[in-house]
Amino acid sequence: MEQRPPSVDKLARSLADTGLPHPVLVDVVRSAIADGDHTTARARAEAASRSMLQPVINATGVLLHTNLGRAPFPASDSGQYRNLELDLATGERGSRQDHAPTLLAQACGAEAAIVVNNCASAVLLVLAALARDGSVAVSRSELVEIGGGFRVPEVMVQSGARLVEVGTTNRTRRHDFEQAVADGVDLVMQIHQSNYRIVGFTESVTTAELADLGPPLVADIGSGLLDAACPWLPDGPPPWLEGEPAARQTLDAGADLVTFSGDKLLGGPQAGIIAGDAELVARCARHPLARAVRPGGLVLAALQELALTYLRREGHAIPFWHMATLSADELRVRAEAIGHAKVVDTASTPGGGTLPGIEIPSVGLSLAGDRRDELRAGAPPIIARTADDHTILDLRTVRPDHDTHVADALAALD
Repeated sequence: MEQRPPSVDKLARSLADTGLPHPVLVDVVRSAIADGDHTTARARAEAASRSMLQPVINATGVLLHTNLGRAPFPASDSGQYRNLELDLATGERGSRQDHAPTLLAQACGAEAAIVVNNCASAVLLVLAALARDGSVAVSRSELVEIGGGFRVPEVMVQSGARLVEVGTTNRTRRHDFEQAVADGVDLVMQIHQSNYRIVGFTESVTTAELADLGPPLVADIGSGLLDAACPWLPDGPPPWLEGEPAARQTLDAGADLVTFSGDKLLGGPQAGIIAGDAELVARCARHPLARAVRPGGLVLAALQELALTYLRREGHAIPFWHMATLSADELRVRAEAIGHAKVVDTASTPGGGTLPGIEIPSVGLSLAGDRRDELRAGAPPIIARTADDHTILDLRTVRPDHDTHVADALAALD
C-alpha cells in the first residue's frame, strides 16, 4: 500500500526553527513532496535560508569585493522618519539632493553635486542632460566594458548622444580632440582605465590639456577617491594610491564635472556622484532621468554620515580606509593570536575594478588543501581564497571583532 504523503502544514511547522516564514516553508515542503522525498525538506529549508542575503566574513584580502558588496560601510536606520525632502527651516518641500550631495561637494572642492544610484547612472544622466542628440568625443583607449558586460558605447546610445571616437587604442593626443571639437562635438569625456592598463608604446592626454578646448569636459574617474592628499589619514596617502585620479585634483585641473562611485575608494554604499560646475550639475538634476536614477533615503543617510566623517578627517572611522592602512605588523599579531594555522605573508588587492595590478602587503593564515567549502558552510560564513593548493585567510579584510569566529572555524577544521 502506497504511503500517504505527510501534511504539508504540519511538516512546514516542524521546520519553524530554521527562521523562515511559514509561507516559504510551505513552498519548500511542497517542492520536496513533489520530488518524491519529503525527508529532504529540512535540508532544502536550510539551503533556502543560506541562500539569502546575510553577513559574511571576508577573508579573501580583496578590500572592495564586488561579490560581497564592495565597501563594507554600515547601512543602519533607527526606524524613524527623516526630513528627506522637507526643509525644516521653512516647513516647505525640500530636495533630497540638499544634504549628502552638498557635503560631498565640499569634501572634493566642487561647486555642487548630486547623487544617483550608481556610477553608470551618473554617466548616463550626464550624457542625456548635456549631450542628447549631440556628440561626445572619447579616446578609443577609454571605451571600456565594466562588470556585467556594460559598455561605454552602449551607454552612449541609451543616453541619446552620438559617440565620436578619437585617437587610437594605444595613442591619443590633444590634436585628436581638437579635430573633434572643430567638427562640432558637444562634450569631451575622459574615462579612467580603472580595471585595466595599456602599456608599451602609449600616449594619452591629461585633464589639464583638454580643459580649454571649449565644450564641457567630463571626467569619469570611477573609483571615488575624493582628494589625492588624503587629508582624512594622519599619515597621508598610502604609496599604492599613487597615480589614482582624485575628484578634487581632476576638478582643479579643469574638468567641469567628475563622476565616481560611492562604494569603491569613497568607502560608502552603492551610489554614483556627479560633482563640479553648479550650472551643469543643475542641468543634470532637472533632467527627467534624474528621478528614475535617484537613490533612496537609506543610501543618502549613509552618504551623509560618510561625508561628515571625511570632513571631520576621521579616516580610520571609515571601514575601507581602516582596513587599507593596517600595517603588516598589526595583522601578524592578530594572526598569531588566532592560531590553528600557519601564519604567512600574503598580498591584498583593492578590488572592485580599482587599481589593477596593485598589491598591498598583508598577513594571513594558511591551510593545506582547499577548505573554502567548509569555511563557507559555517555560521557566519567565511569567504577565503586558494593559492598553490593552500587556503589563505587574509586578515586585512577581516574585522578584528571577527577574529574569534575565525579561530573557532579553524579549530573546527582540525
